[in-house]
Amino acid sequence: MNRLLLIRHALNDWVGKRVAGWTPGISLNAEGRKQAARLAEWLEPVQLEAVYASPLERAVETAQPIARSHGLDVQIRDALGDTRYGELDGKTIEDVMKTDLWEKFRACPSRTRFPGAETTYEVQVRVVGELEKILQNHPQGNVAVVTHADPIRVAVAHYVGLPLDLLGRIWVSTASLTLLRFDESGQRLTHLGHTGSLEFLREGTDSG
Repeated sequence: MNRLLLIRHALNDWVGKRVAGWTPGISLNAEGRKQAARLAEWLEPVQLEAVYASPLERAVETAQPIARSHGLDVQIRDALGDTRYGELDGKTIEDVMKTDLWEKFRACPSRTRFPGAETTYEVQVRVVGELEKILQNHPQGNVAVVTHADPIRVAVAHYVGLPLDLLGRIWVSTASLTLLRFDESGQRLTHLGHTGSLEFLREGTDSG
């Protein structure tokens, strides 16, 4: 059995205000650094085989305390990065909602492309492809993957069979853990956007 611990990066000043995407230089704020430290503390008793992360600063800064507490290096993978939003990067959420494509995106995100951006389907293909490589490299145990809300949501949609156009029904908070379990019975989503105790992940427990 193995588990993918999909962790959304901790808080930064852009969350809920601007489209971050691949904009460089977005670091955790003071609250985000506290959240990252708390995540590392929660995960300290959990045996981890590896820690992977998106190359974007907010993800790496969240992953580093987790990796450090386990004596591991953060393995950076470009394919775990956020959605490439093209011309929308840096714009306020309010401005994006005024664009002509917004209503189309809400109705059919899988096939809607903002100028210079990836479609949700394209994000899913690259993210799931990378997660499958990680699963092959670590066929047993727990693997932490620190990434962004969109990659987590498209991964969940893939593994539970949810159509991409219903992606808006999945909510993933900052500094939260989403757990996918893989065993002889297949794959299961056991926790989504979890921000409470991780006691269930201690070695020797079967829950989750």
